[in-house]
Amino acid sequence: MEQSSSSAVAAVISTNANINTDRARRRKKKKSVLQKHPSKESRNSQSHAKWKTEAQQQIYSSKLIQALSQVNLNPSTSSAPRQGRAVREVADRALAFAAKGKTRWSRAILTSRIKLKFRKQQHKRRRLASSSSFSSSGSTTGSSSRSSRKHKVSVLGLKGKGLPAVQRKVSVLGRLVPGCRKQPLPVILEEATDYIAALEMQVKAMSAIAELLSRSTSEASSSSSPMTS
Repeated sequence: MEQSSSSAVAAVISTNANINTDRARRRKKKKSVLQKHPSKESRNSQSHAKWKTEAQQQIYSSKLIQALSQVNLNPSTSSAPRQGRAVREVADRALAFAAKGKTRWSRAILTSRIKLKFRKQQHKRRRLASSSSFSSSGSTTGSSSRSSRKHKVSVLGLKGKGLPAVQRKVSVLGRLVPGCRKQPLPVILEEATDYIAALEMQVKAMSAIAELLSRSTSEASSSSSPMTS
């Protein structure tokens, strides 16, 4: 009797030990899977936090300075608005390069230049084709195309006015974030959070560069003033 009870206790202990080891294995496996494949939320928080680091700001600043050195900022050859536009485009492209194309907004910025070039080529071809057809058929086709364009714009405006308030705000936010014009709300919010963090870092980096440039110019002018006197 005592022997059978002791063997039963031993069997229960061994079973519990096996269960505990199985649980420990499962926990270890789950932990390793989470470390290898982190959740979407943790990935997003890491990508947002990286823009606040000093190292990321230095990486972006170096890319921006390198890109700005290739831009023509001579006031005699180009106007101030054109220079400002060129600097903004270069700054956004450097930001997209710093993001390494991992986000939708960075990929949209990187591909926008190629799309713009393609659209310009298409527009040039259309203009040549329309000018040739205009010379042969007269001005009726031009007036009809202009009226159709106006009609399209008015229809789009009416569609926008008919949307609910929340949907209008979502569509406006989607237009503000590159590459998110036709995306659902969760994607827009995720991309907007990362894009805002990147823009904040961009402002800090550009302010630091502007401060350094103003210091260097003031030092150069102060050092040259005694020589001129």
